[in-house]
Amino acid sequence: MLLTFFQGLLLGYGACIPLGPINILIANYALHSYKKALAMGLGAMSADITYLFLILFGLLKLLEGSFFLTLITFLGAIFLLYIAFLTFQHRNSTIEKQSLKHESILEIFIKGYTLTLLNPYTVGFWLSISTLQANTETSPLWLILGLIFSITSWITLMPWMIYKSKHLFSSKIITLFSLLSAVILAGFGLLLLLRL
Repeated sequence: MLLTFFQGLLLGYGACIPLGPINILIANYALHSYKKALAMGLGAMSADITYLFLILFGLLKLLEGSFFLTLITFLGAIFLLYIAFLTFQHRNSTIEKQSLKHESILEIFIKGYTLTLLNPYTVGFWLSISTLQANTETSPLWLILGLIFSITSWITLMPWMIYKSKHLFSSKIITLFSLLSAVILAGFGLLLLLRL
């Protein structure tokens, strides 16, 4: 039981800690607003929970077909390129200007949800979790609890630490961070298109 929870914990941190589009966007928002960064993370986590429910009802296996993954990859790539463009467009915004930007918490939540839902790596991760869950002898509940705990702690603590230390960043560093974020997001998008 405890071992299964620990497995879920490690899998969750292994999935959410590496540098990826969601972490980049959460960090970007955290430089300006903790609430907005948290909304992005909660949107991403909600997409993970969507896939989790698909696993529990055995529906994720139906989505393994190549057409579905190709469609997800294409839509995810286009969405990433769009977000990269927006990040590049606002690269020179100061913290004060960014905080006045009219992007609601709900819009940011939907952005995080959509981006995670359209990420083929997320689909692959949850397909591997469904295989692991099918092969485990203990209740999947402890594995799921470990996963949810690790993802929740990451999306709440990581942006909080960035937000609390934002005074250490000059506007020049924030501009460079936004520029680098746009390049990385565009790179992820182009990589997905190339894999088609």
